[in-house]
Amino acid sequence: MEKKRACWGLLRRRSGLRPTWRGWLLLFFSSALLLVLAARGAHRFLALNQPRPGGVLVLEGWAPAYVLEGGVAEFNRTHYDRVFVTGGPIEWGAALSSYKTYADLGAATLLKLGLNSNLVQAVPSAAVRQDRTYASAVALKQWWRAHGMSPAQINLWTVGARARRSRLLYQRALGKGVAVGVVAFPLNDYDARHWWRSSQGFRVVTSELTAYAYARVLFWKFKSG
Repeated sequence: MEKKRACWGLLRRRSGLRPTWRGWLLLFFSSALLLVLAARGAHRFLALNQPRPGGVLVLEGWAPAYVLEGGVAEFNRTHYDRVFVTGGPIEWGAALSSYKTYADLGAATLLKLGLNSNLVQAVPSAAVRQDRTYASAVALKQWWRAHGMSPAQINLWTVGARARRSRLLYQRALGKGVAVGVVAFPLNDYDARHWWRSSQGFRVVTSELTAYAYARVLFWKFKSG
């Protein structure tokens, strides 16, 4: 077949295969099926559970009280050297509270729940505009250095769909010399198996997917700047 030329011979037209209506229908249903499968697996992917019992237990102090209660139960059934509570400044209601950081508030909650004050250490981080989880992990590393500690492993106690991103950022901040395990404690706000059925579940999962993609792909590029 003769190939037609245009634009003074710089371009040429070629015939090719295009989907029929049946082909488009098949592509549509295949894409829809893949989307459904991805949606069903998204929360399970984000809510990573790879615990490393022993060493030290690290809790994110901003977590709801029932998540911290789960951390206390974990400490009581497993041997840990200490419990560290991380978190930056409290954004809302700080003027009405005697605790100015989530680290201090979380540590006080653990003491109220029965843990010994000799075992609980709050490690506040400074206010930052972004990458607060990473800043909390860096503050923890700096506290260890200042107090002559070098834990070989930690078990990070966090919530639901945040777990995979938190583990990634703690691992990057603490370095390869520290093995970071993680426990994704389930949130009560939505059904994790059908997260797309509630506005809260949809908001949490989609925002965490975006945040994890940023942490995995763009984080170091912006850090190195």
